[in-house]
Amino acid sequence: MDRDAFRPSPPADVHAEPADAGATLVFVRDLRHPPATVWAALTDPAQLAQWAPFLADRDLGNAGAVVLTLVDGETTQEDPATVRRAEPPHLLEYTWGDDLLRWELSPLGNGTRLTLRHTVADRGMLPMVAAGWHLCLDVADRLLDGDPVGPIRGAEAKDFGWPELRDAYAERLGPG
Repeated sequence: MDRDAFRPSPPADVHAEPADAGATLVFVRDLRHPPATVWAALTDPAQLAQWAPFLADRDLGNAGAVVLTLVDGETTQEDPATVRRAEPPHLLEYTWGDDLLRWELSPLGNGTRLTLRHTVADRGMLPMVAAGWHLCLDVADRLLDGDPVGPIRGAEAKDFGWPELRDAYAERLGPG
């Protein structure tokens, strides 16, 4: 796909849940690819580099310490992370700075129902987090389809519908 023609898909199924240290975004997305294929996209550093907001210094498919480097144009920020649970191809849980991410993959016909639970300290961040993951997962879906558009990260996301997605998710998630 021509990158300039890329447009985000409609907003996904989301809701917020209270968490001990903030709030959890629950983001559900159905993908046309089997869990093992989606698992590889979530854990393999080479695939993550093509769609995720960060670069990983190792495969995320095993528990232990990892460095996730947030990328925003030419700016990078290394964040310590820990893979807490890796149960291929169904459950991946890791910290990223102060956040906790839990990816649950369930078979859905020939595809996968992906449920991301992203816990943040500030509930007001949830619409922004949802918009960011929405774009990332659209890019991942294209990658898995064999029609990559390249990563859309940081400030560049504003050119690809991030503000509109943030506003749509703010309406769905309610006040911070």
